[in-house]
Amino acid sequence: MTVLRLENLTKTFGGLTAVAGFSLDLGARDIQGVIGPNGAGKTTTFNLLTGVYPPDSGTMTLGDLDLTRLSPDAIARAGIARTFQNIRLFARMTVLDNIAMALHASAGYRFWEAALRTGPFRRREAELRATSLEHLERFGLADSRDELAGSLPYGEQRRLEIARALATGPRVLLLDEPAAGMNPREVEQLIRLIRKVHEDFPLAILLIEHQLPVVMELCGRVQVLDFGQTIASGAPRDVVRDPLVIEAYLGVEEP
Repeated sequence: MTVLRLENLTKTFGGLTAVAGFSLDLGARDIQGVIGPNGAGKTTTFNLLTGVYPPDSGTMTLGDLDLTRLSPDAIARAGIARTFQNIRLFARMTVLDNIAMALHASAGYRFWEAALRTGPFRRREAELRATSLEHLERFGLADSRDELAGSLPYGEQRRLEIARALATGPRVLLLDEPAAGMNPREVEQLIRLIRKVHEDFPLAILLIEHQLPVVMELCGRVQVLDFGQTIASGAPRDVVRDPLVIEAYLGVEEP
């Protein structure tokens, strides 16, 4: 069953077409990848999908819901969560509070209850913190709950960012170059983490990645962008042999 459908998404900035006619069907339990050289339009596609930019044309649907003109917060509430190439944690908040922030969208109390610190507010806050701690335990981060997020080692910061995204209960998880800046050992740990997330959570995953081993290990299908255009799509092992893909990454020799 298709959970996310993108049809002919196009975005231009002045005279530059960043994304041209991008289409994708993501199944409810798929892991798919979007790859391409720098400037190919990959992150712009994620920014369209999360409402950072409105598309100039095309449609985006999550199940039966049209996302095309929704705001970023409405898209997040609908069930799309993302991480970023450059980790965006609340660095000066604790690890536990980073998760609690993600859960507050479902807190359920009113502003005046929070302002007056009523009994229902305090009970709900205690429940949210207990749920946050359970979530951290699931990701092996419970022992670091009182540390500042910005003080964690790089690999653990990435794990916390993924954990925070999952705390919102998404139907689709977008990972923007999750292996960026990682050493080979950290990349192996990341691959195992994404596999476990896919096994344990009822969601689909769409990832942008430059490190081909990550794509080859995880993705059932890959699309390749170059200058905003889709130049190849299919199984990863077929795509990486495509002459257009090789040319996009490596260029062509001068005659």
